[in-house]
Amino acid sequence: MERLYRRFVKPGDLAFDVGAHIGDRVAAFRRIGARVVAIEPQPALRTTLKLLRGWDRDVVIEAVALGRVEGTVELKLNLDNPTVSTASRDFIHAAAGAPGWEGQAWTTTIAVPLTTLDALIARHGRPSFIKIDVEGFEAEVLAGLSRPVSALSFEFTTIQRNVAAAAIDRCVALSYASFNAALGESQTLAHETWLTAPQIAQWLAGLPDAANSGDVYAQLA
Repeated sequence: MERLYRRFVKPGDLAFDVGAHIGDRVAAFRRIGARVVAIEPQPALRTTLKLLRGWDRDVVIEAVALGRVEGTVELKLNLDNPTVSTASRDFIHAAAGAPGWEGQAWTTTIAVPLTTLDALIARHGRPSFIKIDVEGFEAEVLAGLSRPVSALSFEFTTIQRNVAAAAIDRCVALSYASFNAALGESQTLAHETWLTAPQIAQWLAGLPDAANSGDVYAQLA
């Protein structure tokens, strides 16, 4: 993970971790020497994150969800598997009955503050890298960014390829020109040569459903 992120983050840089969970990416960014804004709206995960990283003056924890506008949003919690809690009803519908998603249940709903990447940048400064992992809400998060940063990543799932396609389209609108991807938690880029937007979209469309998920990386050059 650290080796992968060193492509995008240097000591002294600022990184945003959108959907920080309990902070494995936060820890990787800090080992590199970057400052981090960790965005995590789930109360239980945020409590754990504070216990693990609250002592660190170079980590700021934001108790918000991100989207295209400011306000509030309903967050559906999967208490048995918090990593797939989501603000997207469409994500829950897509998971219903899908292979590999059996037994998932979103049993609790809470209202959480909603803000935008633009608002966080105004508050904390412009990051060199943004990691986005928000279970089907990735395109909504990118809609709240009006100017590109040097590089970013967003999670994709094979049950919602349309969300990944919308996120790619938003990246193109923000002037991102080069794309790559990592499958699952491999932390290894799948392509030796960076791809164009149509090429990464074609690659995503051709993945077998069993691939399940991964991350798309986008950079300006």
